[in-house]
Amino acid sequence: MITLTPGKLAGMRRMADANGIYKMTAVDQRPPIKGPIAKHLGVDQAPWEQVAKFKGMLVETLQGHSTAMLLDPHYAIPYSFDTLIPHKGLVVTLEDSLFQETPGGRLSASIDNWSVAKIKRMGGDAVKVLAWYRPDASDEVNQAQKDYVKQIGEDCAKYDIPFLFELLVYPLAADAHQTKEYVEMKGKKADDVLKSVEEFAKPEYGVDVFKLESPVNAADADGSAEVQAVFDEMGRLAGRPWVMLSAGAGKAEFRNVLDHAFKAGASGFLAGRAIWLDAFNAYPDWDAIRAGLEGDAVDYMKDISALADANASNWAKHVCYGEGGARLMADDATFRLNYSDI
Repeated sequence: MITLTPGKLAGMRRMADANGIYKMTAVDQRPPIKGPIAKHLGVDQAPWEQVAKFKGMLVETLQGHSTAMLLDPHYAIPYSFDTLIPHKGLVVTLEDSLFQETPGGRLSASIDNWSVAKIKRMGGDAVKVLAWYRPDASDEVNQAQKDYVKQIGEDCAKYDIPFLFELLVYPLAADAHQTKEYVEMKGKKADDVLKSVEEFAKPEYGVDVFKLESPVNAADADGSAEVQAVFDEMGRLAGRPWVMLSAGAGKAEFRNVLDHAFKAGASGFLAGRAIWLDAFNAYPDWDAIRAGLEGDAVDYMKDISALADANASNWAKHVCYGEGGARLMADDATFRLNYSDI
């Protein structure tokens, strides 16, 4: 249970539907889009126009089926900001996709010339930050990651905007399956995921919503009681609204992950590649990409949204109102606000 101030509460509402369910689409991916484009064109750096065009297509085709869109400042915002549907939520990513790899682990940093204050000024409803984290990384790296997240949390409190925090475990330099790709770590340990959630659920980090990966490899989300118990423990540790990310999982695998997550109390999803990667694989055939987005991607979005409608938890069940804030009352289906105390 967390306490929300009026600004944070307003942002939390804007990201959800009328029943308090999050059905959010991620358009902020950079390496997973830039890499394939650059490889196809035989260049070191994907042209800005090509990356931005695809992100613009994602916004055009998927925002009508989403409660909020997650956009990045490099491509999606400059290309698509003026085409966003005004009543949809806007989440803006702050972390740079270029992280520092060290022998002791990965170090995160914010995008140059962007800040919580700037996201608030541009009308963002929430700040999203991804931090790579391994409980068994070096003490120096883990302390730096904790300090980074804590500063973002403090800034979000200062500017009264929700902090949506994403966690991903990753392979250390000595691990098998070493990769720098933004994909689910093969052979990840559930304890690494759970310990990470437990750490950043502490109040000093100021997290309002968790964006979490499956605690088991997506292919192992088989509906068993053993797997469900791990998801249940993750939800307990989160202690606030949380949503699932797809981490490049396939459509069927991610749907199974969502089934477990919703039973454990998740309030929806914030996903990207599970929704749109199949369509993107048609690059550079833009007509085929659009057809895939308008067809299979929209159909899948409708499918997992219906699953969320049936089984996800109203986010408002996990919060209460703060000093001088808004009183919030929730039941299984609806929530309402009373600003009489403000």
